[in-house]
Amino acid sequence: MTDFEYSDINPANELEKRIADAFLIFDHHGNKTVDVREIGTILRFLGCVPTEADVNEVISATEFEDSNGTVHLSKFLPYVSQLIAEHKMEPAPPEKLLKAFRVLDQEGKGFVDKEYMTKLITEEGEPFTVEELEEMMAVAVDMATDKIAYELYLNQLLHEPSDSIYALADALPIRSIR
Repeated sequence: MTDFEYSDINPANELEKRIADAFLIFDHHGNKTVDVREIGTILRFLGCVPTEADVNEVISATEFEDSNGTVHLSKFLPYVSQLIAEHKMEPAPPEKLLKAFRVLDQEGKGFVDKEYMTKLITEEGEPFTVEELEEMMAVAVDMATDKIAYELYLNQLLHEPSDSIYALADALPIRSIR
């Protein structure tokens, strides 16, 4: 990642540096602020998997009252560092995803129909956006059968980067998180 000029913000460790770097990528005016509409993107860029409620919680906790819809790095950095240290918004482990797919695959065939999965993820629970749906289906669906062979799909997702943001948080002594 790019080294940014931090000046008045001094990341205390690699976790905070990673969060600050991600934040500053979306700082289009160079004043250490981002539009609240970028918060979900920043969190996902970091490897978090926030719900819309999580994103709104981060915005509520970090947006300055008189900011006209902006968040400053000085509020975002300690708040998000703490969330990550607590493993909030962490991706589900592969075992949990496999168990969920097996629940959906009631006949134990090893696959789920694209149409059925599309209906579930757009109408139930935390619905996917059109973009999220297209991105998932592009990777998950076997074009020849129009089915999701979920074990193969999960194997494609399993590449966990060794430098995940949560691994960085785990490597820090508790007191180094602000």
